[in-house]
Amino acid sequence: MQRRHFLGTLAAVSVFPHDGFGQTSTSRLVAGVHRQQVLPAGYPGTEMWSFDAAFPGTALRARQGDRLAVTVENQLPQATSVHWHGLRLENGMDGVPGLTQAPIAKGASFDYDFALPDAGTYWYHSHAKSMEQIERGLYGPLIINEIDPPDVDQDITLMIDDIRLEQDGSFAAFDNFHDLSHAGRIGNLWLANGQIDPAYPLKRGERVRVRLINAANARVFTLGLQGFDGWVVALDGMPLNDPQALPEELVLAPAQRVDLIVDVTTDDEEAFLITFERDGGYAIAHFPVSGPSKAARSEKVILPPNPDFPIDLANARTATLLIEGGAMGGMRAARLDGQELGARELAGRGLFWALNGVAGRPETPLLDLSLGESARIGMANNTAFPHGMHLHGMHFSEVLADGSLGPLRDTILLNPQETREIAFQAHNPGDWLFHCHMLAHHQAGMGSWIRVSA
Repeated sequence: MQRRHFLGTLAAVSVFPHDGFGQTSTSRLVAGVHRQQVLPAGYPGTEMWSFDAAFPGTALRARQGDRLAVTVENQLPQATSVHWHGLRLENGMDGVPGLTQAPIAKGASFDYDFALPDAGTYWYHSHAKSMEQIERGLYGPLIINEIDPPDVDQDITLMIDDIRLEQDGSFAAFDNFHDLSHAGRIGNLWLANGQIDPAYPLKRGERVRVRLINAANARVFTLGLQGFDGWVVALDGMPLNDPQALPEELVLAPAQRVDLIVDVTTDDEEAFLITFERDGGYAIAHFPVSGPSKAARSEKVILPPNPDFPIDLANARTATLLIEGGAMGGMRAARLDGQELGARELAGRGLFWALNGVAGRPETPLLDLSLGESARIGMANNTAFPHGMHLHGMHFSEVLADGSLGPLRDTILLNPQETREIAFQAHNPGDWLFHCHMLAHHQAGMGSWIRVSA
């Protein structure tokens, strides 16, 4: 491992009722402009757009069974909204302008209020001009604690990001057609919780819950923990029935999360969170370690399950999703607002991707489902780039080659020329976005939606 900093070229009623839940956690988030030292010492500060003048924004915490009430006040130079990523919540609270709410205008505010049926690791972020607004810092962690949480000595959340800054501390321009048509906006600075290689002191023998959240615009992180033994206990907020031993590498696509429960086992003075890149592994966070050596605890931790919505594969409605476009393949034409346009006309509008031959969110949903109905979506990535497909409002399972179902997730990574199939029960009524979470790809055409009718 080389330890160095990398700075390169510089509306519906929900299935979740209002009654029967516990306390209401009340918060206020102010979206505005502030300056923060992001580059190493000696470089200028950076003008961020953030919540509560902090990057990442204020950590919101509540308990499973509570409600969360958050007033978002917009003091930004443009409209915004907030999406509560991964939460199965009322549709009108989902935060998607043009689909579930009007954008929050400059100087205005919006009251979000919703139940929290699921424990787990989630996050909140802007869903207006997301490629720019999330990159500028409009996101934060959202932790829903279990009613009976696991016994750990520390609970550490790490929001992993990469952003693209110039040497004067300013953000590189966002009107880059290369980003829109290639792998997305890849940054030149790796961050954990808004810092370069932050430190989190630990003691040998401690048991630690580590929550990893990929908040990057487009980078697929391959991460590793050195100096720990333990288990992967949850993916995208959803507990695993059978926790898996901590692997050497964890692949985390944009918007995905993973919960780990690990013991500090190293005899060295430091442990590390590593990002593996083409030219080596680099520390993205480190953990100074003190105290006498202790053996790892042997017992495996299984988190309590969240509410279950069984999937009926045999009788599921089916749909297919063909992903086309981008450079090194491209598309000859696609429909936009019901009109067939050629590749040159689409590119002139900043559109380079299509789902089932449509660039941008179509007028009709990919699926129109009844409440309680199961659905299967087969997806084919006919492009030269990876895509992280994210479904709002519900979690899904991958349909594996043997016909069994994988763990619940809300975001799935499709590598180039790969096919995957997902399945879910339509248990949450409303109009739900289904899009690529490589945010430049979404902006450039990769967005669809699913309707669930009560």
